[in-house]
Amino acid sequence: MSTPPRLSDPKAIARNHARLRDEALFLKDAAADEIEYRLQLVNRTFTAPLIVGPLAARFATRLGLPDAVCVDADEVLDVTPGAHDLAIHAMALHWANDPVGQLIQTRRALKPDGLLLACLFGGQTLHELRAALAEAESRLTGGLSPRVAPMAEIRDLGALLQRAGLALPVADSDRLTVTYPDAFALMRDLRHMGEANALHHRLRRPTRRAVLAEAARIYAETHADADGRIPATFEIIHLSGWAPDDSQPQPLRPGSATHRLAQALGTAETPLED
Repeated sequence: MSTPPRLSDPKAIARNHARLRDEALFLKDAAADEIEYRLQLVNRTFTAPLIVGPLAARFATRLGLPDAVCVDADEVLDVTPGAHDLAIHAMALHWANDPVGQLIQTRRALKPDGLLLACLFGGQTLHELRAALAEAESRLTGGLSPRVAPMAEIRDLGALLQRAGLALPVADSDRLTVTYPDAFALMRDLRHMGEANALHHRLRRPTRRAVLAEAARIYAETHADADGRIPATFEIIHLSGWAPDDSQPQPLRPGSATHRLAQALGTAETPLED
């Protein structure tokens, strides 16, 4: 049996999170604020929360959940099945080697009708930097090396919720644009927010300075605004689903509807021609 390919290097991820700086965590704090807002919309009091991820304790404090059980996003989660009525996977799923497995394990930690919320960086994140680095490296070295994690698209993540056995799945996203003086300032911020390159197949030696300088030049030439600042796109995807329970709304059997959609909308129905 072959071993599935690895996306990330756990040792590199741990090293990156040892370099965190509080002032660089504004995007992850924004994700936590959005989760807080979504929890306020749920007419329920949660008494046994679980938070998964390297920033679990920070999320617990920001969400006002001091009694939350906090665990890291290891490949095997240290959780008790059926022990929680709320589980939050906090800004770590985009580095998971097995995101479906992470969601399944988190779902199994829920009681019936427990809520799972997850937030992660999505596929449009850093598309400007990705393109500039690829063009610079191909020009100067004649090849490419993995530098930015291949983050999932929202349509694929919605399907993962269903594969993980969650009911009433929902996936949506926020796109945020942050501006920087240059690409080097952006890369420093990524390092301090724990999002430096941690790919398993990353280049294991320092990148040539000429490659980075060329990438910065291409970035500015392509995207800089009138003040010379460059934009960086960050897409934060939010996922939600519920542990299955008989009390939840169930879809009707196809063909069992008793009223036409045109009646509900108050419009005329026009049959399609053969």
